[in-house]
Amino acid sequence: MPHSLQIIVCAGIVPDPLQTLEPTTTPNGPGIKNEMVLPAVLDPWAASALYEAANLAAKNPGSKLWLVSLGPKAKLQQVMMTIAQKVAFELVPIDGPIGGFPDAQSTAAALAEAIQTIPALDRDKLLLFGGWESASRGAGVTLQLVGERLGIADQFQGVDRIDLRDNGSFEVLERVEGGKHQVSVCAGAPAVLGWATGNLAEPRNNPQVGMTNMRTIMPALQKAKTIALAADGLRYVSVSLPKQQRETRVEKHMTPDEIAGEIVAWIGKDSQ
Repeated sequence: MPHSLQIIVCAGIVPDPLQTLEPTTTPNGPGIKNEMVLPAVLDPWAASALYEAANLAAKNPGSKLWLVSLGPKAKLQQVMMTIAQKVAFELVPIDGPIGGFPDAQSTAAALAEAIQTIPALDRDKLLLFGGWESASRGAGVTLQLVGERLGIADQFQGVDRIDLRDNGSFEVLERVEGGKHQVSVCAGAPAVLGWATGNLAEPRNNPQVGMTNMRTIMPALQKAKTIALAADGLRYVSVSLPKQQRETRVEKHMTPDEIAGEIVAWIGKDSQ
């Protein structure tokens, strides 16, 4: 028996990874050179979460899908022109910085506050989706912090599949080490799921879906709340591009601990 769900996807926008991203120091701290000029895309990790959420909502009549995204309004509008044609959702935009340097705590606080403003939100039907990692805010903890601020204790990270059961519980397939998966069963919503790549391909563009979405996206962007993410004591000494260096050596008899120790020592040379 299908169960109606309320699915919220937290998805940031990031500069197109095919572009050259050069870090620089700005008056407000570290940033990406010419960031506002670079073309933007929906974070690839979060995009997988959005497609999985849309598929789950379609299989459960009466379900509703929201996309909560933090970024400059101009960039959000640019990205939504493309994403809106793929799946149906209601946008909850937050007008703020796009770069990968803001602190995860302040980012999570802004996202949680926006989620709490969604009217008629039913926690007993709530599934919070997002990327397990991020091409921008790759701290790996932002989604978890959002869940904590919303008081959601059941959290799963590295999710590749979710199977909803007739009684409202669901089975989750999470990635673990060694190319294996861990199978867990959750009694039901609310829950947080940080998605890996999932199992779905990117949906085709549907102009009709796009036109329907844009009727609500444009008014939402005009009303987007502007925020400034606090650093909360976070300070960067310097930012720079990684050095391109290759040192190859074939070893057949080293243990994993010996290999790890040598890699750590090699990395430590740059910090001395």
